Amino acid sequence: MKLLESTRFEAINSALTIKTGDTLIFGRIESYSCKLAGNDKQLYKRFITPDQPSTDLQALSPPQTLMDMSPFFNRNGSYSGDEGVTLCDTISRKTHFYLVATMNSAFEPDYDFSDTKSHEFSKEPSIQLIMNAIDSNLSAVANEQYKCLQNALWSTIDDEIQLNDCDIYSYNPDLNSDPFSEPGCLWSFNYFFYNKKLKRIVFFTCRAINPNSSCTSDFAMDEDDNFF
Repeated sequence: MKLLESTRFEAINSALTIKTGDTLIFGRIESYSCKLAGNDKQLYKRFITPDQPSTDLQALSPPQTLMDMSPFFNRNGSYSGDEGVTLCDTISRKTHFYLVATMNSAFEPDYDFSDTKSHEFSKEPSIQLIMNAIDSNLSAVANEQYKCLQNALWSTIDDEIQLNDCDIYSYNPDLNSDPFSEPGCLWSFNYFFYNKKLKRIVFFTCRAINPNSSCTSDFAMDEDDNFF
């Protein structure tokens, strides 16, 4: 995946590094072209083979934005509708590859997501639900600081990726796979806005940590230095 430079995103990212009370927020938004770059070709060959074509479908977990809102959702990856029919979102191997390659590019060289399974992702049903979830998390911690940023953040993302034309995915790993499962992490989210026509993904990753915790990861310490 090729990182697309954006001065507007750089400005937003600077504003998403927030210290308030006993919480630090580290947010980052990046745009990636689905063009193969670096080690992507080797990884692509692992995902796409003659026996497993790019259109082959894999199961996703239920949408995170609905799991806590609907009694019909359960945690075995299915949804029971009024007719008692079990439904499950799916993802093509090619799109699964794009999500994994995006994370590899975003977090290299600290983490390798090459073995990440499809069930660690969810397809979210609504851009408005995602916007509400993100706004709620950030407003609860940053309050006025985020309110000053909120409109510019969403308009910048929309200009880059055309949100209404996007499929939205979230990354929801188990504790062993989560790069943010370090001590002191209060919450985190990882969202992908994928515009198939533009062949582009905007990746929005964010976490809130307690700076008084025993968090000692190099990744967190490097970002903490931005405050001093």
